[in-house]
Amino acid sequence: MFFFFDPPSKTWRGIAGVSLETNPGKYVLTLDGKTKSGNEISFQESIPVGKAKYRQIAVTVPKQYTEPSPEQLHEIEQDKTLKQRVLAHVSPERDWSGKFLPPVNAPISDVFGTARVFNGNVQSVHQGLDFGVPAGTPVAALNSGTVLLAQTLFFEGNCVVLDHGQGLLTIYMHLSKIEVKEGEVVKRGQQIALSGGTGRASGPHLHVAVRWQGIYLDPAILLSLRMP
Repeated sequence: MFFFFDPPSKTWRGIAGVSLETNPGKYVLTLDGKTKSGNEISFQESIPVGKAKYRQIAVTVPKQYTEPSPEQLHEIEQDKTLKQRVLAHVSPERDWSGKFLPPVNAPISDVFGTARVFNGNVQSVHQGLDFGVPAGTPVAALNSGTVLLAQTLFFEGNCVVLDHGQGLLTIYMHLSKIEVKEGEVVKRGQQIALSGGTGRASGPHLHVAVRWQGIYLDPAILLSLRMP
């Protein structure tokens, strides 16, 4: 876990999260450090993790996304290797600053954690937020960062991944057009793409996901935080 100093409040802050796979219960958070004089200090806090309730919905998508051909299976495997490398990326410096902003000005059409059944038999858990916008809607970066990925993937369609530093990534899927390049530095609120319905999507919308050090977190919580 990374920390940063907030001068106005003279406190250290950090971002952490719990994945959907974490069992309910109490977990002990331990912080170890040293004072300016070199004395070692330790702090412990019990963090309760509860069990949430999520709805289940049925979704219809083109048959290739539930019964892919051998060629498509090969493409899926190549994407899997690429995504494992990109989504495991952790940079120590914090690039983001201030509150995270919504990528579009639109209502949320589906929430984090929804259990989905594709074409009656393929099950998955929704790992992000869906915004109900028509194709061609400008998509903005939630915060400042560097473009880690900007290309087309089988399930995600046209996809952009931003690295905000300290293991925090945001992912934008099903885009109709990508307007940034890998390695490009973007600012909070900067237009990075246009929404669409590419990949495994039942129709035009914007899917946004948040990864923190290897796990998916609820983007709605990140968007609600008051950040310095």
